[in-house]
Amino acid sequence: MIFRLIQSIMRLINTFTERVGSMVSWLTVAMVLVTALIVALRYVFNQGWIAMQESVAYLHSLVFMLGAAYTLKNDAHVRVDIFYQRSNAATRTWVDLLGFLFLLIPMCGCIIWASWDYTLASWSVGEASREAGGLPGLFLLKSLIPIMAILLLLQGLAQALRCILILSGRVSQPASNND
Repeated sequence: MIFRLIQSIMRLINTFTERVGSMVSWLTVAMVLVTALIVALRYVFNQGWIAMQESVAYLHSLVFMLGAAYTLKNDAHVRVDIFYQRSNAATRTWVDLLGFLFLLIPMCGCIIWASWDYTLASWSVGEASREAGGLPGLFLLKSLIPIMAILLLLQGLAQALRCILILSGRVSQPASNND
């Protein structure tokens, strides 16, 4: 019964992460189109808008911050795996589980703790761009910092639950980490 609950929680988190990642991936297309438009307007029509230039930075931030958990889910983060790749499946599972417990949780906790007052201060003044003609809503962009950490924690939880199921023999080690 408990293992079914664990699998349900894992599936829920993985599905959520997959949907967020799929939606965010379309922002890269928007980023390319806006960048091309900026270049065309600047060099062909000698026009430019600060807000349009800032929108590329906003889109990049959204892709990076909201895509981090998706990247974790799909085991696509850069890692130095000199020993990891040569280890057996059980050792890799233990490394993943311990990495979540002793690295990911504390790091995400630090990010949330360090960014909380920073984000709240931005919200309290309705912080906007410092540039004339820049985008409003900088406080929304700064909110991505703790949101990223929360999404990483959720996906890390799903990965840790998967490790627990593998170590308990309830699930076999998949070829990739995105089951």
